[in-house]
Amino acid sequence: MSQYKIKFNRKRCIACEACLVHCKVKNKVPTGLSYNKLTVSDYEEKEGKPNLKLNYRACYHCPDPACVPACPTEAIHIREKDGIVWIDQEACIGCQQCIEACPWDVPVYDPDQNLTFKCDFCRDFVDQGMEPACVAGCTAKALSFVKK
Repeated sequence: MSQYKIKFNRKRCIACEACLVHCKVKNKVPTGLSYNKLTVSDYEEKEGKPNLKLNYRACYHCPDPACVPACPTEAIHIREKDGIVWIDQEACIGCQQCIEACPWDVPVYDPDQNLTFKCDFCRDFVDQGMEPACVAGCTAKALSFVKK
């Protein structure tokens, strides 16, 4: 079970997409793909102020992730020490079975590399005691990296 989660505070978010940009830069995410999602919907004004419905999503690192048994090459692993779910790119064959299995539509496929990718909480940063790039780069401090 993952020891961590990314907590989203809708009231602080300004929809600047810095979280997406910092993730893309750190992970060298190809154009057109994203390991995380920020959705903005239902603009309205409340008491003369703009009000947006916002939602942020990255991998939930499920306690029993459907993507792990779906992978025919066992390329997806659950890190024993903290429950972070990650894909070994050396073992990935780009079959996209993990994408089909994930109820949250988290893994993404890059046809140019024939590989599937997903958020791994920037596990190299976590190993150094740092926050994931999306959290560290959040301009409005709407994201926080917390232990469960």
